[in-house]
Amino acid sequence: NFNIIKEGMIKIIEGSYIHAHGIPAGDLKHYAITLMEKGVPVIVVVSEDAAKDDVLNAVNQVKARGAIVIGISPTSHPGFDHYIPVPGTGETQAIMDIIPLQLLAYYMAVELGHNVDKPRNIAKSVTVK
Repeated sequence: NFNIIKEGMIKIIEGSYIHAHGIPAGDLKHYAITLMEKGVPVIVVVSEDAAKDDVLNAVNQVKARGAIVIGISPTSHPGFDHYIPVPGTGETQAIMDIIPLQLLAYYMAVELGHNVDKPRNIAKSVTVK
């Protein structure tokens, strides 16, 4: 589901003009952990899959550094400061996971007063070969 995370972060960047970065849980300790400190918001998507334990371990690591964890998951976890429930749907879980990310991006942009229908510096184009 890493591609879902990346897509969600792109939506946040395009709408709110705030830097967002999607990383796999296993890569946290390589570089992103250096950015974790008190008050930094971290959005995590925890699916019921093989990566669940790695993601929950990452939650514990960022919590230990004071980050605010926003969890998107079929079940709540003790490390979440804020919990956005999604239905557990097995193989179609990614579809459920992207919806709260899109809504979060939308409402962030609206709250910041940005036009969600016309993000700045974004050009729609069609390439014909």
